Amino acid sequence: MSTRKLVVCITFLAVFAMAARISVDTDTWWHLRAGQWIVENRAIPRVDSFSHTRSGQPWEYPGWLVQAPLYLIYRWLGPGGLNLWTAAMVTLAFACIYPILHGGPFLRAFAVVLAAAASGVYWAARPYMVTFAAAAFFLLVLERWRRRMDTEPHDGHLGSLLLLPLVMLVWVNSHGGFAAGFLIWGAYLAGALFDGLRIRCWSSVRPLALTGALLLAAASLNPSGPEMLAYPFKTVGITAVQEYIQEWQPPDLQARSVQPFIWLLLLTFGAVGFSRRRLLLTDFLLFAGFGYMALTAGRNIALFSLAAPLVLTRHADPLARALGQRWGYSGLSERPRTPFQGRLNLALLALLAAAGVLKLALVFPAEVNQEHFAETLPVEAVDFLRSQPHSSGKLFNSYNYGGYLVWALPEYPVFVDGRTDLYNDEIISQWLQVVRAEPGWQDVLDRWEIGVVLLEPDMPVVSELESSGWERAYADSLAVIYRR
Repeated sequence: MSTRKLVVCITFLAVFAMAARISVDTDTWWHLRAGQWIVENRAIPRVDSFSHTRSGQPWEYPGWLVQAPLYLIYRWLGPGGLNLWTAAMVTLAFACIYPILHGGPFLRAFAVVLAAAASGVYWAARPYMVTFAAAAFFLLVLERWRRRMDTEPHDGHLGSLLLLPLVMLVWVNSHGGFAAGFLIWGAYLAGALFDGLRIRCWSSVRPLALTGALLLAAASLNPSGPEMLAYPFKTVGITAVQEYIQEWQPPDLQARSVQPFIWLLLLTFGAVGFSRRRLLLTDFLLFAGFGYMALTAGRNIALFSLAAPLVLTRHADPLARALGQRWGYSGLSERPRTPFQGRLNLALLALLAAAGVLKLALVFPAEVNQEHFAETLPVEAVDFLRSQPHSSGKLFNSYNYGGYLVWALPEYPVFVDGRTDLYNDEIISQWLQVVRAEPGWQDVLDRWEIGVVLLEPDMPVVSELESSGWERAYADSLAVIYRR
């Protein structure tokens, strides 16, 4: 094995090892519950049956194609299987990005590992991982097609672009982030239009325009039809989402987990500034568009981390080559220089692969995952409610714990959970009114006939409950339960 191939293998082993961790978050649970419902009923849920505030109301979520497999993975392999699935999706995404980067293996490896570190804060066992991988595939296909058009500007065939509508057909039935595919396509279309004006050649515009029409048609092939095209705007337009939900808020730039994102952002700025290469309009739109999205909502850092390495390596490559020539670096050969070096590289790869397997083995056992859940979720509080006679009245619950309660405590339909598209501002604003103990909070509990409250101990309303006719029935460091 050559050193060049070894560097590539080490890069993806590093990405896989970074992603091989406990990936079940609070929203994973309601996805698992929905997947269970799909498997048991052999149908796609069209109305809500997990809450009492929206029970029977229309619920059109574009995730059924992933939720059922996620549930089956959990049923067959436990939470460790979900950790493996997440790591595989992350590795697949960067496997799509690596071939379209510029420069030698060291520059590409550096860009991929940095981008993985930046995006890692938002890896979780959720349908969002399909958006992560599909966006990377869109970049792969469109960038390769654009480069072919640069060498053959009069070859206006669709070619590999026909793969994009097929992926979109899966994407739109997997996650609401399918809108990112249109944003990526739009950046390449804008670049083609600009080049058409500049060199008076429109051969690349027509295939991209036709691809856009096919993407719209593919995105309309879902249980909700063309109405699903408005879904991404519906979620973004919920005011309470930006006000309370952390992943929809601007990232905390002082947080340690966000530092790789800042490094990736600044290094790309620097590379473009030092480079003598012309900044392509497509690159600018991808970098600026996803950069703006990342700065306004932290969850979009993951998408930015897919687009930024393309711009970074395109402009850092000339500088890296110049430095290599100055220092006498001639690059890595395609073949090992000696048989011993080839065997040594293979041995090193085997050792690192074993380390990657060991990393996965550490987070695969059910006991390890359950210990983590007990430290982050109201497991004991749920056990307490399950062991008690069913209380009269309905449940008012923590937003953060809602998804877990949907899964672990189905006998108590929730007040709210992570399905913001379902609850909208109407329910979420009432939830905020209660947990903040704002005027009228008691009226909200009365209106919804709440008999049980399960919240984090530090919620402002907790100190008000005992003085308002509520009795504490259970308390630990993660949750308190009150009854009327």
